[in-house]
Amino acid sequence: MRELVVEADGGSRGNPGPAGYGAVVLDPATGETLAEAAEYIGVATNNVAEYKGLIAGLRAALDLAPDATVRVRMDSKLVVEQMSGRWKIKHPDMKPLAAEAARAFPADRVHYEWIPRERNKHADRLANEAMDAGK
Repeated sequence: MRELVVEADGGSRGNPGPAGYGAVVLDPATGETLAEAAEYIGVATNNVAEYKGLIAGLRAALDLAPDATVRVRMDSKLVVEQMSGRWKIKHPDMKPLAAEAARAFPADRVHYEWIPRERNKHADRLANEAMDAGK
């Protein structure tokens, strides 16, 4: 079974404000970029943008290798902890996004890892480019 790495990020300029996300699918052995996704999503909160980035990354991984396992790396502690089941999802806007993320790729083959922002530069760049394009 193949393993993929998804790195995802989202951001907003203001909270809420103009928002976008970026996601990249990587080969864990070589670091090669296999797919990228980025989109301006209009006015949204940072957390909504983070979830949208996760969903896009998981969908890209599914398109590449539906039988893979996926290691998701994000600098959003909130998303990582909520999707790992360690934190409850209390905000009503986050519940449908978390459910959509759980459906985007078989949840039993997805593992979440928090990484510092400086290790998430590729996805962060894509998110910022999406926000710049949406102005």
